[in-house]
Order: sequence, then structure tokens, then C-alpha cells
Amino acid sequence: MAELKTQRNTASVEAFLNGVKDERKRADSFELLKLMEEVTGEKGEMWGSSIVGFGRYRYKYSTGREGDWMLVGFSPRAQNLTLYIMAGFEEYDGLLTKLGKHSTGKSCLYIKRLEQVDKNVLKQLVKKSVTHMKKKNPAP
Repeated sequence: MAELKTQRNTASVEAFLNGVKDERKRADSFELLKLMEEVTGEKGEMWGSSIVGFGRYRYKYSTGREGDWMLVGFSPRAQNLTLYIMAGFEEYDGLLTKLGKHSTGKSCLYIKRLEQVDKNVLKQLVKKSVTHMKKKNPAP
């Protein structure tokens, strides 16, 4: 069975974020780093070459495939700041309506700029997702 391409590694989070060319996105990324470290109580770690993840959980699919993945994370992509909210969004409609300008995918929250969202609501969303994932999945 093939391994995931995106693996946790020891690359420098600070060096990665300092390499973000867009000044606003770089500043937003450092703010997200601080917010997620505060909420999770975990230091950010690089996952692959472009994702900053926090904490870990163990997943196991019905196929038998299993592995470790981040509890929550983000990546400063070209179009958006992409936040990885692993619990998904089904239970968080109330928070999403208060969040501000954003869009979502299955487990991805897309934000253009942090100034367009309510950071307190974002903190609540991250905290609820992390709590959900810790209850549902054991730490490795």
C-alpha cells in the first residue's frame, strides 16, 4: 500500500512561513500559527512541504489502511489561506454563519484574509474540531 505523500517532518515552520512572498499572507500565517498553537497547546510542525499542522491523531479506514494525521492545520496557498478542519463542518453551521467571509470544502476552510473573519469565532471552530477529533480518534 502506498504511503501518503504528505508526511510530518522536521523542516522549520518559521523558515517556511518567512518564505511566503505575499506580505499580508505571511503576516496572516504567523497569526494563524499563534492562534492554533494557543488553541491546541501544540507547536506547529511541517507536514509535507507546505502545510503547518498541530497535534496528531490515528486514523483507520475500513480497508485496513491506517496512519497518523494532524488534528488541525493550515497552508498559505496562492488563492487563499487554507485551514484544515479535520472534523468537517456538519456540526458547525452556527459558527460558520458568524465567521465572516469564507468558503468550505469537505474539511477545508478557505479564507482570503484573516481581517475578513471573526478571530474569536475561528478560535471556537478550531477548538471544537480538535476536541471532536481527540474524542473520536486516539493519539498515536
